[in-house]
Amino acid sequence: MEYTRKKIFYLGLFLALAMLLAFSVQAKDKKPKKTKVKGKLIVTSPAFKNNDFIPGKFTCAGLGVSPPIEWKGAPKGTKSFALICEDPDAPWGTFIHWVIFNIPADSRKLKEAIVQADTLNSGAVQGINSNNKTGYFGPCPPGTSTHRYYFKMYALDTMLPLSSRVTDRDVRKAMKGHVLAEGSLMGLYKKRQ
Repeated sequence: MEYTRKKIFYLGLFLALAMLLAFSVQAKDKKPKKTKVKGKLIVTSPAFKNNDFIPGKFTCAGLGVSPPIEWKGAPKGTKSFALICEDPDAPWGTFIHWVIFNIPADSRKLKEAIVQADTLNSGAVQGINSNNKTGYFGPCPPGTSTHRYYFKMYALDTMLPLSSRVTDRDVRKAMKGHVLAEGSLMGLYKKRQ
């Protein structure tokens, strides 16, 4: 009887260890391969300089159209670009102003006043901003404090297998392991009294 109990105990222990090992191997297989960031993109705009104020035209005080964005420094192997514009100074957490991805690899700029459509003629796709709308939403901070707006551009080694109506989180998750280079442009804005 004692021998049978010991046998069952050791068999159970063996099975538990085998399952633990199997789960850890499976978890390792699910992790995305990390691609080393090879370079830095230089992101600029003809409308405003880095660390300068964004003209009212591109905010809720004006037309609220998207500003022109340009970039250079894409490394070899770039298959697409993605851009996420965010305001980390928003009172309820980071506010996402623009999500656009699958920008063609031969592109080096986004023109001013991109239409608020799910898919653009170039094939680029726009996600939803923190207002749950497609496309760009101009700076419109509450109060009169100055907020920072980061236009973050990513060069990717793939096209993202996402459709429209996705959030910045979806895009960031899909980009993991595929970023070849990145860069950002930061603009400032505050409402006038």
